[in-house]
Amino acid sequence: MTKFAAALAAVALVAGAPLAVTAAPLPVAVQDAKPNIGWTIGELLENEEAAAVLEKHLPGVADHPARPNFEGMTLEEVAPLSDGAVTQDIIDAIDADLKALPAG
Repeated sequence: MTKFAAALAAVALVAGAPLAVTAAPLPVAVQDAKPNIGWTIGELLENEEAAAVLEKHLPGVADHPARPNFEGMTLEEVAPLSDGAVTQDIIDAIDADLKALPAG
């Protein structure tokens, strides 16, 4: 198990039982906005370009079994629960890559 996978498993334990996840569409404000680190992990993963950025920096995040427990959280919210797997340097790198994505 990678350090990231182990850390997300820990997030799952802290968060408790898996949350019910529905396939509701993103809010219009999110659909029209450029992906940024203020979006939840789930919102980022629903955007193809943003998902590729997350996978680059956090391999396996999209298919992680604890995803229902953290997909409603931002990277900043997950970081303190990640046992060092999500660092400020990783968040900054994701932020830079998201900002480099072409507009809409």
